[in-house]
Amino acid sequence: MKVREGKHRKPIHLAAHFPGVNNTTVWTDPASGSQIEFESFVHMARTAERGLFDFFFLAEGLRLREHRGKIYDLDVVGRPDTFTVLAALAAVTDRLGLTGTINTTFNEPFEVARQFATLDHLSEGRAGWNIVTSSDAFTGENFRRGGFLDHADRYARAEEFLSVTRDFWDSWAPDAVLADIDAGTYVDPGRVATVDHHGAQFDVRGVATLPAGPQGHPILLQAGDSDEGRNFGAHYADALFTLHSTLEAGQRYYADVKGRAASFGRNPDQLKVFPAATFVLGDNPDEAAEKARHIQHQQVSGPTAIAMLERIWGRDLSEYDPEGPLPTEDPTGDISITQGRVRHGDPFEVARSYRERAEAENLSIRELIVAVTSRQQFVGTADQIADEIDQYIQGDACDGFILVPHLTPHGLDDFVDQVVPLLQERAGFRTEYRGHTLRDHLGLAKEP
Repeated sequence: MKVREGKHRKPIHLAAHFPGVNNTTVWTDPASGSQIEFESFVHMARTAERGLFDFFFLAEGLRLREHRGKIYDLDVVGRPDTFTVLAALAAVTDRLGLTGTINTTFNEPFEVARQFATLDHLSEGRAGWNIVTSSDAFTGENFRRGGFLDHADRYARAEEFLSVTRDFWDSWAPDAVLADIDAGTYVDPGRVATVDHHGAQFDVRGVATLPAGPQGHPILLQAGDSDEGRNFGAHYADALFTLHSTLEAGQRYYADVKGRAASFGRNPDQLKVFPAATFVLGDNPDEAAEKARHIQHQQVSGPTAIAMLERIWGRDLSEYDPEGPLPTEDPTGDISITQGRVRHGDPFEVARSYRERAEAENLSIRELIVAVTSRQQFVGTADQIADEIDQYIQGDACDGFILVPHLTPHGLDDFVDQVVPLLQERAGFRTEYRGHTLRDHLGLAKEP
């Protein structure tokens, strides 16, 4: 594999994912803390800023997952409001970007435009929006929209949503706010445009309540991996959040989305790619591997393994031993047993692949679920992990990583203390922030 060297080396970008909406977090570990107390958010954000990361990433779920009709709390308990947390973190950090997931299906453009403009002002240009879509009727029950948005309409609504949101951000001219010695500060009404939009999804006529923030537009992230999702991200996003974890899969994805960006008339360098990545550090490779195995089995308890298998089989499997073999019966095809989770693939095809792997590797139910859900990507010494991160980036598999620690809130500490100094020494990772805004950190032009 060819990698860049010398002056052609790509800069390394890092971000921190606050665990809480994923099954990688270990709640049972004695070192685990709260995922809803503010001090947990403060510690992780300040640790990321100490490590000179580009941004802090906060996922969001609009309804607690349910399994077999009950709230499923094996991997998440509680989801605070994104904007409230990020606005509070703006007051206790100085340079770290603050990005949050906000859904285009169950919100309105004016409200989201105002909230992100507010966050960008409060943080002096550090706001970012991870754009997601949904056609989930279960989540929709919390909203007036309900679940009537067809799956095929998700990105049509998202595209129109973003267009109206941008209209609000762009509606104040740069010189709309004037200062007068006698009259004080005031807004020139002739320099503020009315947003007048009439489309299939939105019928809006109004005026933004404040000018755009220091970045013009906040950084836009997107995570969809379907063909529609890739096109949407390549067309509109500043950064893409992906789960392509191997080097080869990352290189294929990277080439694909960069090519799509160019087809939309964009400079591909203005689109950054961030895979999610877990990590396990050890003093030597054997210790790291053993820690990784321990963490994987903490993440997938016996009840968790059965619940995850029930999602595929579509029925109660509580009579099965998680340390025993897979069910001999076929799935029912009922996908309603678990609500609030993204589904990947046909359950019959997934079951077939599970059986083939379990038979080939002689795996129990729990061992199989550990194998198919494991996200550990970087396992080794600090030297090994620093080298591998740099290899991915210089080898055009990505531009950086969003790190997902398995513990809240101290899971990032060892990485910042041990790996970041090595990245600075050998790979040219920044030793100080050279700008203030998130666009500065990512090397992106100001919008519009």
